[in-house]
Amino acid sequence: MTDPVLPRISQDARQRVAPELLPGLDLIPAFELNEQVLQTLRSGAITGAREAPPLSPRQQAVGCEQRLLRGAAGGPDVRVLVYTPAGTGSTQRPVYLHLHGGGFVLGAPEINDGANRSLAADLDCIIVSVDYRLAPEVRYPAPVEDCYAALKWLYGDAERLGIDRQRIAVGGESAGAGLAAMLSILTRDRGEVPIRLQLLDSPMLDDRTGTSSDPHPHCGRLVWTSVSNRFAWRAFLGTEPGAAEAPLGAVPARVSDLTGLAPAFIVIGALDLFLEESLEYARRLVRADVPTELHVIPGAFHGFGAAGGEAPQVKTCLGLRAAALARAFEFKK
Repeated sequence: MTDPVLPRISQDARQRVAPELLPGLDLIPAFELNEQVLQTLRSGAITGAREAPPLSPRQQAVGCEQRLLRGAAGGPDVRVLVYTPAGTGSTQRPVYLHLHGGGFVLGAPEINDGANRSLAADLDCIIVSVDYRLAPEVRYPAPVEDCYAALKWLYGDAERLGIDRQRIAVGGESAGAGLAAMLSILTRDRGEVPIRLQLLDSPMLDDRTGTSSDPHPHCGRLVWTSVSNRFAWRAFLGTEPGAAEAPLGAVPARVSDLTGLAPAFIVIGALDLFLEESLEYARRLVRADVPTELHVIPGAFHGFGAAGGEAPQVKTCLGLRAAALARAFEFKK
């Protein structure tokens, strides 16, 4: 059995990384996903990024409650974490439905605990983070249906939760951002819940990325590679990624009609495997008359937030995200 941790980072690839982000890169183990590596990662035998710092008093003041919601028809209950800022605040707060990353096969809401507490306090908003089911144990559409069940719940119980039904945003990171894009499309098509913003941070949008014979010469050489991407999409779709057809609605980049979607915010690292699919998705959104904000962070790899909040690129990204949500919520400091 081979060692799942692979020292693959070349000096050439490192030289393209912004110097302030290199310490974060060194904290992330190099790996390429397969069945063995997935189980090793899930077991915790491979640790990633920096240990989360202790919660500040301000973060601790944000309430966090676990709830189990009724899932989609025939599906299990959906676990969510509900973050509520301290104090009375607004009688009806805006809400951000957050979807964690992990390539559709890893992760849980707890990995974003500190960040979600900070965001809830900064914007005086409620955050609902979804523990959607993971692939390959389930395939599309189960994970996005879990997210939709959470969206319908917070909309339906808005008055009891203190939520303003007209100020709802959805978003996430990596695969979570991909799910947020799928959820935005599904929500548009079903016409039951209004969304003000889809916040897509390093979004995983296109199963064809990494299947081309003409790969980007600099992107996807760090952290999340084309090998991992193909494995993750195969697990999620249950079919070979990059095939002539994909399940309807499962791949945002393959959805032909993007008109009528919620305004989009997209941020992506210039060295991220998902760079070109993010640029193309933004182009198509703009062409479909969807208000779209796009930011490319120079020298940034997938998961560059591991460098910590004091790294200027991370600070910029977090600031841009918060500002986009604030505008969507019509929040004024």
